[in-house]
Amino acid sequence: MNSAVKGSTRESQGLRLVNDIPSHGSKNREKFEDIIGQSVKMQEIFTLVEKVADSDSTVIINGESGTGKGLIARAIHKNSDRKDKAFITINCGAIPENLLESELFGHVRGAFTGATSSKPGKFELANGGSVFLDEIGDMSANLQVKILRVLEEREFEQVGGSKTITADVRIIAATHRDLEKLVQEGTFREDLFYRLNVIPVEIPSLRKRKSDIPLLVSHFLKGFNAKNGKDVQGVTNDAMNIMKEHAWPGNVRELKNMVERLVVLKGEGDIDPLDLPEKLRGKGGHSELPSMEISEDGISLNTAVTDFEKALILESLQKTNWVKNQAAKLLRLNRTTLVEKIKRHHLQPSHI
Repeated sequence: MNSAVKGSTRESQGLRLVNDIPSHGSKNREKFEDIIGQSVKMQEIFTLVEKVADSDSTVIINGESGTGKGLIARAIHKNSDRKDKAFITINCGAIPENLLESELFGHVRGAFTGATSSKPGKFELANGGSVFLDEIGDMSANLQVKILRVLEEREFEQVGGSKTITADVRIIAATHRDLEKLVQEGTFREDLFYRLNVIPVEIPSLRKRKSDIPLLVSHFLKGFNAKNGKDVQGVTNDAMNIMKEHAWPGNVRELKNMVERLVVLKGEGDIDPLDLPEKLRGKGGHSELPSMEISEDGISLNTAVTDFEKALILESLQKTNWVKNQAAKLLRLNRTTLVEKIKRHHLQPSHI
């Protein structure tokens, strides 16, 4: 049975899988097929990508780890006139400096121990296309000089070689670091920073676009169901609210990994709060109790007591996933009394 039809009568229970997730508002949807997002911030990113793609201007993509900087870089390439040429990615922070230089520019035979034959570098292999330099903020000062030369003159020499090689490549860079701060600290070249920072693209963290979480979850559920032969149908409202309240320090990558784990372990049915990792259930959305410190100006006892009561009730509800009978037991109250207090404090599950 079609999963969208199967879930239609139970829509109130939470997120249902759909067959066609609108990932964005672009008319050229196929060029953004791997990027999911309908939030205002993501729509701005899609628009910017389409505007800058056809130029040869250097782009620097800023964002936390796991936000999808590589996907945006690939989208820029796929929307450009270079789309039929190579798109080569290299992580500048994952390769030792001596090997990174060889990876970027190639080497001649005998250039160093183990160099038994000549090898072309990424810039030479990507001629006519694009090179994505991920985590460029981790690049050494020596290599920064050579990258600056490629940007300005489109030429370089292989390690151990004397022949100048010309390469027509577009450089797209990315970093999770604050490059301006690194410039001030003297660990990143100012001239390279300005040469890279022609078109900056800021990728929002997942906690800044929480309205996209249901779309992402549905997208990942469908993919991992198909990959693992499972039949997880959706996510309950309570479980989705917990997901929305989580800070997601690992961003989309963390969410994707969690959904894969949930699909494998759940197998079928709906994901509920008890299926979620303890770190989400234990910390997600929990409010710290208000401070009871008395300032020099004094404090309103009635207001403080009210705020403290509200915080305790909210914490009990979050600990029990909003099961009022259980929350009332934690607070040693009658259920009817708890319901009255919930109404008085206008408490309800968080919807972001």
